[in-house]
Amino acid sequence: MAKIKPSKGAPYARILGVGGYRPTRVVPNEVILERIDSSDEWIRSRSGIETRHWAGPEETVTAMSLEASGKALADAGISAEQIGGVIVSTVSHFKQTPAVATEIADKLGTDKAAAFDISAGCAGFGYGLTLAKGMIAEGSAEYVLVIGVERLSDLTDLEDRATAFLFGDGAGAVVVGPSEEPAIGPTVWGSEGDKSDTIKQTVPWTDYRDGTVDKFPAITQEGQAVFRWAVFEMAKVAQQALDAAGIAPDDLDVFIPHQANVRIIDSMVKTLKLPEHVTVARDIRTTGNTSAASIPLAMERLLATGEAKSGDTALVIGFGAGLVYAATVVTLP
Repeated sequence: MAKIKPSKGAPYARILGVGGYRPTRVVPNEVILERIDSSDEWIRSRSGIETRHWAGPEETVTAMSLEASGKALADAGISAEQIGGVIVSTVSHFKQTPAVATEIADKLGTDKAAAFDISAGCAGFGYGLTLAKGMIAEGSAEYVLVIGVERLSDLTDLEDRATAFLFGDGAGAVVVGPSEEPAIGPTVWGSEGDKSDTIKQTVPWTDYRDGTVDKFPAITQEGQAVFRWAVFEMAKVAQQALDAAGIAPDDLDVFIPHQANVRIIDSMVKTLKLPEHVTVARDIRTTGNTSAASIPLAMERLLATGEAKSGDTALVIGFGAGLVYAATVVTLP
C-alpha cells in the first residue's frame, strides 16, 4: 500500500497585517428616525450606536474588499503574488456564483490563489481565520488573506423598528502567515441550529422572485432572545477559548468581540471579569453592526488609534445568524 507524503507546512500561523475600509457616507441616527417611531436616545441606550457607514453605488463588496486588502497587504509587507488563498466571509454578495473571492483574488494580482466564500454571519471572520490557519499548517498556502465584508444596508428594512438602526457597511481584512511560535490559539466554534429563527432573512429569494411577497428580503431578529444567548452562552465560549489557549483574563491585553451591541459587550466584560487594564473594542458606536467585517474593522481601529499595540494578546469572538460562533486568542500584528 502506497503511503501519502505528509504535508510540510509552518508549525504555527499568525496575523501579519490588518486593513479596513469604511464607506464615505456617514449616517447618523436622525436619518434612521425618518422611517421609524423611535428616538436618538433610545437607539443609543439600546445599542450604543451613534452613526454607521452606508456604501454608495461604487462601494461594492468587491471594491471595499480590495481597499481593505490592499491596506492589510501593505501592513504585512506582503505582495499579492505571495498570497496563496483568499477567503471571503459575507452574506451580502448577491451573486450565488461565482464566489466574489475569485474576483478579488484576480483584481489584487494574486498568482491563481485558491479563493472561496463562506457564509457564517457575524462569526465569519473567526471561521475564515481558522481555515487560513489550517491551510498554512498543512502547507497548501504560505500566506492567506481573510476578508470580512458586508453591504448590510442592502438587507436592511428601514421600517423595521427592531433592526433599522443596527446595520452598517464595510470591509476588514487580515493577512495570515507562518509563525515560529503560537500566535493564533485553538478555535472554540460551533452552531445552535435549533435557534436559527432568532436571526434570519425574512423570506427566501425565490418568494420575491415568484411574487409571493412584494418586499425585498431583509434581515430580521428577535432582539431579546439574541441578547440573552449572546450574553450568557457566548461568555462561556469566550472563557473556553481562553482556557484552550492557556490564557487567564489577567493575561489579556485586548478584547475584540463582534460589534453587535454595546450592552452585550459590556455584559460579556462583566461576566468574564476582565480587569480594567484590558482594552475593549466598542467600534459599534460609529460603525454599527457590520457582521463579518466587525472584528477586523475594530482590530484595525484599535491599532490605528494606539489603544492596542503590536504584540498584544487579544481575545476575539464572533457570534450571530445560525446561530454560529467562533472564539480564539490571537497575537495582534
